[in-house]
Amino acid sequence: MATPGLADTPVVEMDAPAKLNLSLGVVARRDDGFHEIDSLMVAVTLCDTLQLRPRRDSKCTLQVTFAGRLATAEGSALARDVPEDDRNLAVRAAKALARVAGIDRGLEIGLVKRIPSQAGLGGGSSDAAAVLLAASRLWGLELGHRRLVEIAAELGSDVPWFLTAGGGIATGRGEHIETVAGLPDWPVVIVVPAEGLSTAAVYAGCTPEPQQQGRSRQLVDAMRSGRFDDAVEMMHNTLQAPAVAASPAVERLLFSMKTAGASRPMVTGSGSGCFALTPTEEEAQALYDALCAEGWPGVFRGRLAPCGRLDQQVLAEKS
Repeated sequence: MATPGLADTPVVEMDAPAKLNLSLGVVARRDDGFHEIDSLMVAVTLCDTLQLRPRRDSKCTLQVTFAGRLATAEGSALARDVPEDDRNLAVRAAKALARVAGIDRGLEIGLVKRIPSQAGLGGGSSDAAAVLLAASRLWGLELGHRRLVEIAAELGSDVPWFLTAGGGIATGRGEHIETVAGLPDWPVVIVVPAEGLSTAAVYAGCTPEPQQQGRSRQLVDAMRSGRFDDAVEMMHNTLQAPAVAASPAVERLLFSMKTAGASRPMVTGSGSGCFALTPTEEEAQALYDALCAEGWPGVFRGRLAPCGRLDQQVLAEKS
C-alpha cells in the first residue's frame, strides 16, 4: 500500500535539545493548581531528532525509534515506552497548530529518541516545540512567534521555553521567559536511574520557598563571570527533596555521583535525572567512566548549549 506521505516533498529535520534546571525555585502555589517558579534552564547537547513530512490526508502520525544510549537500552526501563498516539506531545502539538491555523492538513513525524523520558530533561516538551516550528514551515503558516508561544503554553509549562531560549530564566508557571546570553558551555554528566518520577507527584510533595525568588539571576551573574565554584554553590532545586523522598534510586544516585567526585550533583526538574557540571572535559570523562563502571543504566556526557535555541536553528531539508 502506498504511503499517504508526499514522497516528492522534502523532509524537514530538526534537533530538539534536552534542558537542565541549573536552579529551580518553587516560590509559591497558585490558586489554579500550578506553581510559581524561578528557574534558570539551559539547553544541553543531548537531543532528539525529528523529521516531518506533510501527508495527503489530515492525519498526524508518529513513529518513534531509539538511538544513542537508548538504542542499547531498548526494552529496558531506561528506554520507556513512548506513545505514538495523542498521548505524545509531538502529535498534540501538530494537531493544535492545525486547529489554531484553521487548516485540514496532516503530518508524518519521525522521532529519534535520545532523551530519556520521565527524567526532568524536558524531552517531550522540546519535541513539541520543534514540531510547532517545523510544521509551521512545512505548512507555510505565518502565525508569528507570540501565537506559537500561546499554543505551546496550552501544551505544557516547559514548551514555550524551548521555543525561545537555549539559556533563559523562566518565571510564572514557566510561561514567562527571559533569554540570557553569555553563559559558558561547561561540560556536564547526566545520569538517569531505571525508574522515572511523576512530575505531579513530586510537585505535590514540595514546600514552596519564596526566598528562592531571584536566585536564578544571581546564578547567571556567576556563570557569566566564569566563577565555576561560586556558580555550583548557587545551584538549587526545591523539588530535589521530594524527588529523593519519592525515589530511593535518586537518593542512591546522588550519593554515587558525589562519591565518584561530582561537585554538588543535582536533580534536574522533578527528576529522576540528575546531573553534575565539571570545569574540564577530563573531569567529565572521569566522572562518566566511574558512573558507567558502577552500572547506572543511563549515563550521558555532553555540554551546556546556551545558544541552542530552536527558533534560531536552520531547518535542514532532505529530499
